[in-house]
Amino acid sequence: MIIAVDGPAASGKGTLGRRLAAHYGLRHLDTGLTYRAVAAAMLDADKPLTDIAAAVGFAERLDLDALDAERLAGHDIGEAASRISILPEVRAALTAQQRAFAHRPPGAVLDGRDIGTVVCPDALVKLYVTADAPTRARRRAEEIAERGGAADIAAILADLERRDQRDMSRAVAPLRPAADAHLLDTTEMDIETAFRAAVDIIDRARRKHG
Repeated sequence: MIIAVDGPAASGKGTLGRRLAAHYGLRHLDTGLTYRAVAAAMLDADKPLTDIAAAVGFAERLDLDALDAERLAGHDIGEAASRISILPEVRAALTAQQRAFAHRPPGAVLDGRDIGTVVCPDALVKLYVTADAPTRARRRAEEIAERGGAADIAAILADLERRDQRDMSRAVAPLRPAADAHLLDTTEMDIETAFRAAVDIIDRARRKHG
């Protein structure tokens, strides 16, 4: 069973993806971490981010079961990841890795920006999780504050809007809902409400497909 969870940054798709994976006994992959892992490897090896061959090599050797989310959370890694994520060759290498991860039994929940449209168009269920930008900025600020950091909501909002524009307008695998995706707007939802709504959608699909 493969469940695709797409959506813009800070929409809650990662939290939802982890909850769904635990609920259904599936593995979980935050595909954004795969780009961050390649970026971190490039930075650690002091490789220029324009070195496509090196980036593809790191992508092909990446162990998707050993991604350290905490280590990969740094702002510099995020900025580097955004630069390598637009490289078609890197996207192709990581898409192959992500697809292989998803198709290993018993299946998986993958969250990202192009899961339902590119990585796993054959997923049993495709969810597109979104929320308005001010809500997403507030959530991101709360996450930063919980970790003891200082959060500037205006700056976070501006960054999210830039990322939305970049993700939606890129030539390769732009952020958009799959034609058969279920839209889940979490602007007025807490995580428990969003989780129950997603479970209802998935359970209906499971009954339909036997």
